[in-house]
Amino acid sequence: MALLCISLKKAYYFYHSMKKKLIPQILACLICLCLTSNLFGQTSAPTYSNEFLSIGVGARSFGMGNATVASQKGVESAYWNPANLVELTSKFDVSLMHAEYFGGLSAYDYLGFGMKINKKSAIGLSLIRYGVDDIPNTLELIDKDGNIRYDLITTFSAADYAFLVSYSRKTAIKGLSIGGNVKLIYRHTGDFASAYGFGFDIAGTYRKGKWTMGAVLRDATSTFNAWVFKTGDLKEVFELTGNEIPTNSTELTLPRLILAVSREFPISDKFSLLAEFDADLTFDGKRNVLVQGDPISIDPHMGIEASFKNLIYLRAGVSNFQEEMDFDQTSSWTFQPNLGLGINYKSFRLDYALTDIGDQSVAKYSNVFSLSYSFK
Repeated sequence: MALLCISLKKAYYFYHSMKKKLIPQILACLICLCLTSNLFGQTSAPTYSNEFLSIGVGARSFGMGNATVASQKGVESAYWNPANLVELTSKFDVSLMHAEYFGGLSAYDYLGFGMKINKKSAIGLSLIRYGVDDIPNTLELIDKDGNIRYDLITTFSAADYAFLVSYSRKTAIKGLSIGGNVKLIYRHTGDFASAYGFGFDIAGTYRKGKWTMGAVLRDATSTFNAWVFKTGDLKEVFELTGNEIPTNSTELTLPRLILAVSREFPISDKFSLLAEFDADLTFDGKRNVLVQGDPISIDPHMGIEASFKNLIYLRAGVSNFQEEMDFDQTSSWTFQPNLGLGINYKSFRLDYALTDIGDQSVAKYSNVFSLSYSFK
């Protein structure tokens, strides 16, 4: 939805060459696309829903191709696998991240806070925002006398928010911990449309020696978004342009199962290596991933992390396997390679990731930084 809204910016530069009667129709088409791209029908379960919650958090995970469901132990584990939150090494842990996409048109931000209640339990709070800001609103460009008034142009944002409340606890079974998330979602496109959502994640982790296995069922009971559209001011323009006026409705996000396994490989007293393999199983129809099926598709990704004295970390990972169709109708497979670097000094952790090295996949490369701090 946010990407479609960006097209409003392009319309701004063509007004001088347009006839006055065409401007309202073009604006109505663009707004209609923004309002209806997330919804079709009264209640739906589209293949892609709440996808901003699939991007991930923490530069460590980005550098490892998002293959950290089993091994992530910091406050970021509240997002990746809440069962691991109990592994916090300090009483409190905070983390923040900022990244930009599409040449800075969209911003992605994360803030996390974790607290260890006792040796067997912990809680966490996470806030995620993905949005496009300062989109020109040109609905009032033409005044009642038919004059073009650039001073009447305002701006709006198309943004998605998620607030996670996490809980983790060690069980009586040695090596087994469980956890879960309560997710509150708010999405809006200016004053034109908004949605409130609610859902659950459940997770578990089992450790045996140097092996760790994790499982997360996201949107376990299907996360719903209840959309409300405010189209009173747009009704006349929508009718003139023949666009369908969207109605209030509900959108469902079907469950996603993530299975992960990781292993530590001690090399010496100073060096160690960690490897992890994850697989995302979706049940919402055929997706463009490595294993395509209907209704089940499987998206694998893997990563490695080398550490020196638990001070400096080098990371690499591959993800985002997709099949691309060329102009001559031949297909080829692409993947997204990632690299990362981390420094853990006293209570501070600074991580950096460079995603999609060499522009190998359809996704654009991004520089991601995250900073974490642990304290008692």
